[in-house]
Amino acid sequence: MQKMQKESGGVACNSRVVTEHKTGHGLCIAGLGLSLLLLTGTGVLAASDELVVGNFSALPPKGIMLKMPKDWQPLTFKKIKTHSRYRHVLVDGRGAIEARSENGASGLIRKLTINPAQYPVISWQWKVKNILSKGDVSKKSGDDYPARIYITFAYDSKKAGFWEGVKFDTYKMVYGEYPPVAAINYIWANKAGIGRIFTNPYADRVKMIVIESGTAKVGKWLQERRNIVADYRAAFKKEPPLISGIAIMTDTDNTGQSATAWYGDIVMSRGVSSSRTP
Repeated sequence: MQKMQKESGGVACNSRVVTEHKTGHGLCIAGLGLSLLLLTGTGVLAASDELVVGNFSALPPKGIMLKMPKDWQPLTFKKIKTHSRYRHVLVDGRGAIEARSENGASGLIRKLTINPAQYPVISWQWKVKNILSKGDVSKKSGDDYPARIYITFAYDSKKAGFWEGVKFDTYKMVYGEYPPVAAINYIWANKAGIGRIFTNPYADRVKMIVIESGTAKVGKWLQERRNIVADYRAAFKKEPPLISGIAIMTDTDNTGQSATAWYGDIVMSRGVSSSRTP
């Protein structure tokens, strides 16, 4: 069926409500069409100042713990054999995604295309059971977090330099799609200062922004809110391209430790105040 691409409200539209395809290759993420409407339980979308990316607070079916929330898929890494475990559970009287990691790493990702100029604000809720004593945002051996929100940004061939274009085109020839051009991780660190921005020790195109740190708020539901456009400018010194994916991840493969976290709703908005509470 021929696709009819549109642009409305900053969200890439497609003749299908949501278009998805799996790659099975880590962060090899291509933009996927959300419709211009907000997802509802019926799959029909309605125009809104908010885009509910992860409706995790919805209660799972009674007596059932779902392993995968709707519209999300596993995010795994080729060299990491032990994966974190994710379940849609009832906790503290609410639905949430529970993440448990024991010397492993993987995430859950929702592939989509959003224009951050139209939806610059991301808000989410999370809670962690513990921090990682061996974590260190500046070292490969410490690149683990009890909770993180991972945002990937789409590669734009029209804005690429010659050698960058060659590299990305080669990747696409091998894997069938372009990798993200950049990523931001909102992390819960063990000791790094809140608000600091670090370059990921594995990839200079990935920036780590410390949202929470230490043990003071462990065991509490927290509501977080960030302006992605402002954070991208601060991290990369330029304007952000389209968002190509949003992921959650709890990982412990580098430290060899264990962590448990819970993730609540993830919402993109135009910047108006949200009525959602932790």
